[in-house]
Amino acid sequence: METQSHENLHNPPVSSNEAPHDDASNHRDAEQNHDVSREEVVQILQVIASTGRFWHDWDKLKGMLSFQLKQVLSEYPEAKMTSEQQYASLGESYSELVNKLDEALTCFIEGPPFTLQRLCEILLDSKSIYPNLSKLALALEKNLLVTSTLTICTDPYPQATAKEPDDLEKASEKQKQQSNSAQNGIEPLVSDKDEVMTEADVGEDMTIDMEAFEGVKSSETNSEPNANNA
Repeated sequence: METQSHENLHNPPVSSNEAPHDDASNHRDAEQNHDVSREEVVQILQVIASTGRFWHDWDKLKGMLSFQLKQVLSEYPEAKMTSEQQYASLGESYSELVNKLDEALTCFIEGPPFTLQRLCEILLDSKSIYPNLSKLALALEKNLLVTSTLTICTDPYPQATAKEPDDLEKASEKQKQQSNSAQNGIEPLVSDKDEVMTEADVGEDMTIDMEAFEGVKSSETNSEPNANNA
């Protein structure tokens, strides 16, 4: 028993330090994989792309960027090609390309690269910017091969910017309602004003035409006696 207690005196510091580390790591993984949806990741990246600053813990944000990076790369047709086709198109296999870019991202320990804003812009709209995966890979690699990093922002998080998608959705619903009203025969109030102005214009034109017509008629009447006298 003395031998066992003697071993316990040396072992507890190691086991006590390892357990919390594993729990914290598992918690971060669970948080990244389950608590944060792709929609939330996109919203966070949109804020960074519009402001050039970040507010989240770098380890957590790094996981979001890694997730979005792999998601974007998987949407290109090269991801489903054979190995021979991938080598012919990319010069390497698809898995090698993904691992290379992901390692370039995760190697930043103290903070994100100073090109974070541009990275977010690319990852949010990659297909329209780079139709080819090879060009996208070069752009991402270029923005990851830097050494300078950013520090976390201490200003209040821009809630208004994060709610922009909701505002756009409301505006879209309003447009749909107006479109449905027009299809059902209900015209907007603005068109009533246009109709009133049109009617007024037509009325004035008709008045002018009638006056001109009466003037012509009277002149014809006055010319008839002169013709008879002649």
